[in-house]
Amino acid sequence: MSALAVRPGAGAAGSLQRLLRHTDLLAAVGVVLIVTMLVIPLPAALLDLFITLNISCGLAIVVATLYLNRALDFASFPSLLLLTTMFRLAINVSVTRLILTRGDAGHVVAAFGHFVVGGNVVVGLVIFLILIVIQFVVVTNGAGRVAEVGARFTLDAMPGKQMAIDADLNAGLITDEEARQRRAEISREADFYGAMDGASKFVKGDAMAAVLITLINLVGGIVVGVMQQGLPFSEAIQHFSLLTVGDGLAAQIPALLISVATGIIVTRAASDRDLGSDVASQILGQRKAPMVAGGVICTFALVPGLPKLPFLLIGGGFLALGWAMRDGGPLAVADEAAALADAEGTAVPAVRDAALEALPLDPLELAIGFGLVPLVDAASGGTLLSRVSVIRRQIAADLGMVIPPVRIHDELGLDSHEYVLKVRGSEVARGRLMAGHQLAMDPGDALGQLAGGVPTTEPAFGLPATWVADAQRAEAEALGYTVVDGESVIVTHLTETIRAHAADLLSRQDVRQLLEQLKESNAAVVEEVVPDVLTLGELQRVLQALLAEGVSIRDLGAIVEAVGDKARVTRDPSLLAEYARQALGRTIVAPHVDGERRLRAIALDPAVEAEVAAAITATTDGEFLALEPSRAQALVSALRTQMEHGVARGTRPVLLCSARVRRHLRRLVEQAIPQLAVCSYNEIAAGISVETIGVIDG
Repeated sequence: MSALAVRPGAGAAGSLQRLLRHTDLLAAVGVVLIVTMLVIPLPAALLDLFITLNISCGLAIVVATLYLNRALDFASFPSLLLLTTMFRLAINVSVTRLILTRGDAGHVVAAFGHFVVGGNVVVGLVIFLILIVIQFVVVTNGAGRVAEVGARFTLDAMPGKQMAIDADLNAGLITDEEARQRRAEISREADFYGAMDGASKFVKGDAMAAVLITLINLVGGIVVGVMQQGLPFSEAIQHFSLLTVGDGLAAQIPALLISVATGIIVTRAASDRDLGSDVASQILGQRKAPMVAGGVICTFALVPGLPKLPFLLIGGGFLALGWAMRDGGPLAVADEAAALADAEGTAVPAVRDAALEALPLDPLELAIGFGLVPLVDAASGGTLLSRVSVIRRQIAADLGMVIPPVRIHDELGLDSHEYVLKVRGSEVARGRLMAGHQLAMDPGDALGQLAGGVPTTEPAFGLPATWVADAQRAEAEALGYTVVDGESVIVTHLTETIRAHAADLLSRQDVRQLLEQLKESNAAVVEEVVPDVLTLGELQRVLQALLAEGVSIRDLGAIVEAVGDKARVTRDPSLLAEYARQALGRTIVAPHVDGERRLRAIALDPAVEAEVAAAITATTDGEFLALEPSRAQALVSALRTQMEHGVARGTRPVLLCSARVRRHLRRLVEQAIPQLAVCSYNEIAAGISVETIGVIDG
């Protein structure tokens, strides 16, 4: 025996696999073949093969639809319906050509004409017309109506489904990838039912074409037989009529199968099982149905003149079936076993107290009045939900933290066009829009004043602004104003509120997730520092201190390395945050450096800085600046004056000081001059030149 053994069927399986790799080529060849059949005569033997293939494809398609869980699983059905219809019509054209030229259409057509209808032309025509009525009047019309209604309802439901997806995405229940998949599925579903609405017209047209082709074959065959072939009239009618009826029956059987498949697929509701399992479980699950039906059928056997045996057999069978279903039957047992298998190892959750359900707080809330609800409704053109998702991604890229989902809801206590922003249940900002108006802001170079506007204050930055009517937008933009709609006002206000309260939103669970993500790329630093050197809570307070000053924690690896090195010296989160700032110095200073790598700064006189350093008092709760109130007020006033001078010169300077006093000065000025950045000399990276535009010396 040879050392190499060939497994039986391996060659055929390999050939099939190689063939399946080129299905795109096979589809192209099939379409070309269908077109070719319309114009080129085919031999009878090849037509027999094609007719058999047509019937087999119809059966395969019907069986495939029975095993679908949902219609969208057979999304290619509309295109397949067109191809099978064209294939069937091409066969009809080829058969007609053979009937009229040779008086013969192959063995399959002849068998349908002689054996199936017993050689009786009238019986054949009646059966053919009945099949046409079943296909055209019953199946095709019903399937077309169902497809039309399904397409309309699917399109009407799309906005609501899209809004539900956006709400789940904003609530954090699904990821961006899952949201994209669900949107794509909704789009495919709408496209499918729309295509089925049009594809059902193919079946209706096919039924009408079958009647016309049969009539043409019958009349044309008789004319050709009598006038060209010299057959007697009766013999010509008998011969060509049988061939015509055979052709009609051979074509209508697969056509009826395809029509049934169309009806099944458009009436198929979403399920997790095939059609047979659903029908069996839903009908046989009702014990009374077969019992009542069996009793009534058995009663019919008592009617005089009716045959007793058929009614007693069928009625007894239904009664036996109902008796067998007394405990739910085998289907219920199987369903129960499946449910137990799914629930195995899962504990039954305890019933929670309703009061406990009311305890959790949403980290971020946007409460809106009823007049602002259309901004959330995608069906009304509102895009607030999708823009909130963009905000979360933008904040994640800028600050390096994942913002909790924003819960958007209407609140009865608010005015119609009022909104409130809440952080952990507490109100932190409030704003109001004007219906039918947009917000116009003067960037400083407007060409004139707006007439008829309502003066107001931009809620995010506190800048003076004007509400203008929607019709005045073009006029305001022509004058140089920056005009934004109400939805953009809310989005901007929400973005700045999140930035201002990022430290409050960063929880220990968020820090744990950030560390888990960092561990994938830099496991060494995480394992070295947390929890051996610093606890999770201490690292959280360091990150919160950075976020409180608007410093991005996206470079978490550098932060953990810096605080890990200094944690052996001090565990004070404020001091560790200063060391982290020095590691992030290039990132912190970069927004304040111009194109010439120059930093414009306000400096402290050494005597003033020494005074501030001497006023720092150490307590058990940390260090605090114990400066006299009058002296602190004078220092803040001097800094505000220097800041205003710098802004007047077209620059926004930063306050430079030593690392020892930096955080204390920041706390001193953050309420009065929040836009003034305070940096230490240790944060200035190499290559950056410092230009001092003012000195605080008094």
